[in-house]
Amino acid sequence: MLIDRKTFLKEVSLLAGASMISADVLANLGQPIKSDIKLGFVTYLWGKDWDVAALIKNCSQANIHGAELRVDHAHKVMPELNAAQRSEVKKQFSDSPVQIVGLGTNQQYDYPDQAQLKASIERTKAFIRLSADVGGSGVKVKPNGLHKKVPVEKTLAQIGASLHELAKYAADLGQQLRLEVHGEETQELPNIKKIMEYADHGNAKICWNCNPQDLNGKGFQYNFDLVKQYFGDTCHVRELDRTDYPYKDLLANLNKMSYKGWVLLECHTNPDDKLKSMIEQRKVFDRMI
Repeated sequence: MLIDRKTFLKEVSLLAGASMISADVLANLGQPIKSDIKLGFVTYLWGKDWDVAALIKNCSQANIHGAELRVDHAHKVMPELNAAQRSEVKKQFSDSPVQIVGLGTNQQYDYPDQAQLKASIERTKAFIRLSADVGGSGVKVKPNGLHKKVPVEKTLAQIGASLHELAKYAADLGQQLRLEVHGEETQELPNIKKIMEYADHGNAKICWNCNPQDLNGKGFQYNFDLVKQYFGDTCHVRELDRTDYPYKDLLANLNKMSYKGWVLLECHTNPDDKLKSMIEQRKVFDRMI
């Protein structure tokens, strides 16, 4: 049953005494909840064929003001860029309403082969330097899986140790290291929690990824609470109007945390008009927030 402000205050006064109602409650009655969550975009599929100029144009038209650039895509923001090219990328974003949130890499640290592991760590450092040069705020990496012939705990500890080294390196360059919740078995939230405990560095963060596995075991809320202390500035979502994931619960939890980071659209469909779909997702996000 809906009641108006006057009736509400009268009833509460009778029950508890008006002096017990906080000034904050009175001030905010009937006001919309303020949220600092920002909507951004991952170029994973919808933006994979756009150069930087097209990406900025489309994000601007969709009223989406942040972008995580998936590497190896048409925008070609890669470590091979020279200093002048990096400056140009930075200028393109700084002259626009769209912020470069960071780089989305495929670097992983579960390799049993230690030479592969070392190479991936060094390549990640190159991406961290690139992100700093083009105006990004962090680099996304991933755990990719476990290996049958390697004890689970050994792999989780190796990933964590790699994150510790890279988080320290990134911090010195003003960058955040973001571990995507990813990979068969490694994306299970108890394993992510163990990895982060092994990482043991304040600049090692997670990028929540809205996987079906988030609902495993004791369910979404339990899994979310397991790792919420490690949340970084980015969170990946699919289309927000899908019904196979509790997006309303996710956003409610982020609001409860006073989250000030980016919810980044990493959509998995292939619509003919991707700009139109971006605009539609902006509207869905605004309604949900």
